[in-house]
Amino acid sequence: MWAYDPLSGEGAARFGGRFNPLGVKALYTALRPETAWAEAQQGFAFKAQPLTLCAYDVDMADVLDLADPDVRQACNIADEDLSCGWEDLARRRLEPPSWTLATRLRAQGVAAIIVPSFAPGASARDRNMVFFDWSGELPHRLLVIDDQNRLPKNPSSWILQ
Repeated sequence: MWAYDPLSGEGAARFGGRFNPLGVKALYTALRPETAWAEAQQGFAFKAQPLTLCAYDVDMADVLDLADPDVRQACNIADEDLSCGWEDLARRRLEPPSWTLATRLRAQGVAAIIVPSFAPGASARDRNMVFFDWSGELPHRLLVIDDQNRLPKNPSSWILQ
């Protein structure tokens, strides 16, 4: 739905995500197209819906690689903080540990994190990058690659008729 504005973070703010509560923007990306597909399908083999993939030009400082167990250990981050059942906790009005972690990291100046994918069937190769602080300028530059102007320009292309 957000193909017309792939840098907005609005979808995550509107619905919440593993590393952001409602109202807080975040941009969830995958490091491989296969991971993006797995994340979008969430294990439903016959659910395949249209999916827009785009690439980004990233020149980002302040990135923490939480897919690396040594980094997690050095930062005193438990595996369970990343893999918690965040949707169930949020539904029960409990703050998921992944939200607490992300809030702490953002306060420490972390602009993005690399995390393992928790999509069903994900392997160690499947990693995501979640952006908390991004713009078109350094040190947190993130640009969508659309040299041929193929992305829609407004939400009207997504209105069902």
